[in-house]
Amino acid sequence: MALAAERGDVEIIAFDAMQVYRGMDIGTAKPTPDDQRAVPHHCIDLVDPGDQFTVAEFQRAARAALADIASRTNTAVLVAGTGMYLTAVIDNFTLPGEWPEIRARLEAESDIDALFLQLRELDPAAAAKIEPGNQRRIVRALEVCRGSGRAFSSFGPGADAYPAIDTVQVGLRWSRDQLTKRIAQRVHRMMELGLLAEVQGLLARPGGVSRTARQALGYRELIVALESGGSIAHAVDEIILRTRQFAVRQERWFRRDPRIQWVDITADPVAEVLPVVRRQLS
Repeated sequence: MALAAERGDVEIIAFDAMQVYRGMDIGTAKPTPDDQRAVPHHCIDLVDPGDQFTVAEFQRAARAALADIASRTNTAVLVAGTGMYLTAVIDNFTLPGEWPEIRARLEAESDIDALFLQLRELDPAAAAKIEPGNQRRIVRALEVCRGSGRAFSSFGPGADAYPAIDTVQVGLRWSRDQLTKRIAQRVHRMMELGLLAEVQGLLARPGGVSRTARQALGYRELIVALESGGSIAHAVDEIILRTRQFAVRQERWFRRDPRIQWVDITADPVAEVLPVVRRQLS
C-alpha cells in the first residue's frame, strides 16, 4: 500500500487461498474497503464460501489479472501467503485435471496413514514431498494418480524446481519470538472485530461453507466449536497454536526458494522493506 501510494501505478494481486471467498473478511485479514478503493486489488472475493476453489482456477484468475494490469502499463505487485498459488503462476505450472468422484471417495477415507501408504506405492516421488498428515495434498496426489493414470509428480518439475524467472521476490522475515507475539495479538484483535459473528453468518448462508473454505485458519476452529457446542475460548487458543504452526510451515516453504531476497524485520516492516522493493522496481 505504501509503494502504491508512492508510485501511483501499482495494482495488487492477492495470492491468498482464503481471500478469494466473499464474506470471509476478518479472519483472512482481507484488505479493507478503503484499501481497495485507494488501490486496485485483484483475486479477492472471487467465489462464495459454499464453493470449492482450486489452484487451477486461481491460476486462471491471476493470469487474467496480470494481463489486465499490463494492458494499462501498470505495475503488478503480487502479495503472497499461499505458496502453491504463487508458484503455480510465477513458474507457469501445467496443472493436472480434476476427478471429483475419485476425490470424494478419498475424502471419505478416515485413515490418513493408509492413504499416505497408497501414495508411497503409486508415486514415491510425490510422497517424499508431502507431509504424512497433510490430508488435502495426499488426497489431491492420489486423485491425480488414479484419475489420470499417471504419477502426480510427472506433471511438470514441481514446486521444488526453481528456474530463472522475471518476477522479483522479496520475503519478510520476523524472529520466531516476535512472530509468536504478533500472531496472538492478531487473533485476539480479529475476535474483537467480530470474527465469531462472521463465522456464524457464514454458517447461516444458504450455501453453507465448502470443504475448502472450512480449512481456513480461524474459521475451522470456530466452526468446530459452534457445531459441537465447544468452548470458544479453547477455539481461540487452537487458532493461535495452529497459526503459529502454519507460520513455521509457510516460512519453510518459501525458504527453499533461492530466488527470494530476504529482509529480516526488526520493528517496522514498511520502513525496512519499502526501500528494498523500491530499488527492485526502479
